[in-house]
Amino acid sequence: MAFINVRELLEHWEHSSRLLKIRKEVDPRFELGAVIKAVKGMQPMLFQRVKGYRMPMAAGLGGSKELLAESMGMQPAELLPRLIEAIVRPLPTKRSAQAPVHENVLTSGIRLEELFPVCTYNALDSGAYYVSGVMVVRGADGQKRYTSIRRMQLLDGNRTSILISSPELFQQFRELEERGEPMEAAFMFGIVPAVVLASQISTHLFHADKLEVASALLGQPLEVVRCKTIGLEVLAEAEVVFEGRILPRVREPEGPFGELGGYYGPRTEQPVVEFSAVTYRNNPVWQTILPASYEEKLPMAIAREIALLGSVRQVVPGVKDVHITMGGVGRYHAVIRIRKVQEGDGKTALLAAFAGDKDLKHAVVIDEDVDLLDPLDVEWAIATRVQADLDIFIVSGAKGSPLEPSHNLRGVSAKMGIDATYPLAEAEHYKRTSIPGQEEIELAEYL
Repeated sequence: MAFINVRELLEHWEHSSRLLKIRKEVDPRFELGAVIKAVKGMQPMLFQRVKGYRMPMAAGLGGSKELLAESMGMQPAELLPRLIEAIVRPLPTKRSAQAPVHENVLTSGIRLEELFPVCTYNALDSGAYYVSGVMVVRGADGQKRYTSIRRMQLLDGNRTSILISSPELFQQFRELEERGEPMEAAFMFGIVPAVVLASQISTHLFHADKLEVASALLGQPLEVVRCKTIGLEVLAEAEVVFEGRILPRVREPEGPFGELGGYYGPRTEQPVVEFSAVTYRNNPVWQTILPASYEEKLPMAIAREIALLGSVRQVVPGVKDVHITMGGVGRYHAVIRIRKVQEGDGKTALLAAFAGDKDLKHAVVIDEDVDLLDPLDVEWAIATRVQADLDIFIVSGAKGSPLEPSHNLRGVSAKMGIDATYPLAEAEHYKRTSIPGQEEIELAEYL
């Protein structure tokens, strides 16, 4: 069963005993984040008492492949192919005149910090941040709706700063700014993992309406409703929506902030959002995504795997599947499994991977008989099939990720490719040991 709102999903996980109910009061300054970090953001939580606020707060809704897939009514192995299918065949949303998210509408006297919990996560963060709001904007064509997650530092009253890291989105904002016009934006809180996953696909590569992609993932049209003060549509069953405008020619200091890679980003001048409305359901469920947790990394990694698979498949048709690892913070490390047909396929796959993703830093290619999701099996392949002078290469002076401090020290990054496939002519020497009947053994029957 696919779930289209957070309340039904939390109820499902409560009935299946997977929801952790946090009954003790927690402080949104450091303590709440520390509790989420205790499970790495991999298990759904519902904080029932957040100090200074009256509503419950959810976290960890999409921190494992199993739970992420279950929320969409599919198996973990289906995540990548179903996301590709949703991009190719998006499902139009359904417009609604009324919506639960408009049960309460506030358009004046907005003081954000008094309405919903806003957390401070890391010791040196410059302030309290909203980090889970799925931003909705219109594309330059005025038609497609693009979504993404942008962090926003609380400033005062109805204002926050916003970090716009997407080149396409920032260019669109700059074009409006040059004309002295604001950019309309809405931010949805309390939404299901399918919407988060769809928000992470590349706008640059696919130019897909991401709400329609989310609908396709869920197998049913999501209902949308027009905002009260701006010309955008948001999900009818979101728990909370902030409506506002990113102001032209206004900047405020932002940062440092604990980012994806586990380090602090610098203090910089960033644009400002001024909110014109806050709408929310009766008895809303608030939501956060702990920065650098599995819940942040996993959707990002799955979305990047689509581009990686496409890049490699263009030159190595025998690519079976790809995996961007959590240890590589969901973007720097990849494992590529191929059906090797001729010598050179391994290194060709690696070169294609680096060409297709500038953030990718280290990649390993393995044979079909290795489990790319098992780090021990991948390490075994490296240990037994790699000769460093023959099978490892380094590309110096390439583009890297601005979130990675060792890249920022030099302005460029080195890429390392490891070809852990065995020579085709020597296949006989690389047969893995096996015991007949091992897969059918049930240990309990022998006790």
